[in-house]
Amino acid sequence: MNKIKSRREKRFSVLLTIVMILIMVITVYPVWYSLINSLNSAQAIAKDGYAMLLPGEFSLESWKSVLKNPEIFRAFGITLSRTVIVTVVQTLFTAMFAYGFSRDNLVGKKFYTVLGFISMYLNGGVIAYFILFNAMHIYNSYWVYILPALFGGFYNVIIFNTNFKAIPESLFESAKIDGASEYTIFFRLVIPLSKPVISALGIFTAVATWNDYTQTLYYTKSSEIQTLSYYMLSITKASASAAQLGETMSAGAASVLTTVSNSSANYKTIELACMVLSAIPLIIMYPFAQKFFEKGVMVGSVKG
Repeated sequence: MNKIKSRREKRFSVLLTIVMILIMVITVYPVWYSLINSLNSAQAIAKDGYAMLLPGEFSLESWKSVLKNPEIFRAFGITLSRTVIVTVVQTLFTAMFAYGFSRDNLVGKKFYTVLGFISMYLNGGVIAYFILFNAMHIYNSYWVYILPALFGGFYNVIIFNTNFKAIPESLFESAKIDGASEYTIFFRLVIPLSKPVISALGIFTAVATWNDYTQTLYYTKSSEIQTLSYYMLSITKASASAAQLGETMSAGAASVLTTVSNSSANYKTIELACMVLSAIPLIIMYPFAQKFFEKGVMVGSVKG
């Protein structure tokens, strides 16, 4: 019986390993594909098509065309600062709200619950946001990236609430007996015990903020505050058809594309170089947060 069980376990282990390898390849290969073709010359692509494993003809022209343009560094800085501020402030504010929401003595808790669930399914839409941002005088300013993102939404509140409910009530009672205020309990007790879920939601927030371009598209018009994702969108439009760009292409993207006509780069390789450049910070960030991320995503899961 033990031998049969051992064989089944070995077969399952082998099958699981194969599945995980396939998932890893499917996940990593798009990044590798973008990298090798951003290092491929336009002539090699025109002759042999896009490379699958290694560049047909190694070339750094695409990266030179991208990195020598100051517009992309401005967009990179805007995106980086926005991501850091939004991730830290949104996670903190949402956790503070969720902590108060998790307390049983909260007055009006049912009302807040109903209001929160309504906000998850209904919103004013782009036009309402445009009118609101215009009235707040944050349209076409850096603050349009920050102020609307201060609260992470009721979905994040539910996740935080599940984690806070798992903290033994005796710890809160002991802290109050020792004279700790609610702020002291939150920052010195709740936050240290909630690092996994904070890390998990922080990563989700950072990735979503880093990749977002809709705020720039809908609520800004100046190239001075465009994000990296929107910059990439301009490059992508140019790679499809430079003639169709019109007013939607930023000056920075236009200056990049004017350098490729007589080089070994083309619109597509420049687009791929921008994609790899935008993914590098996220790739670097994840290994440092992986430990807490794995624990955080298991919050609220079924325990056997």
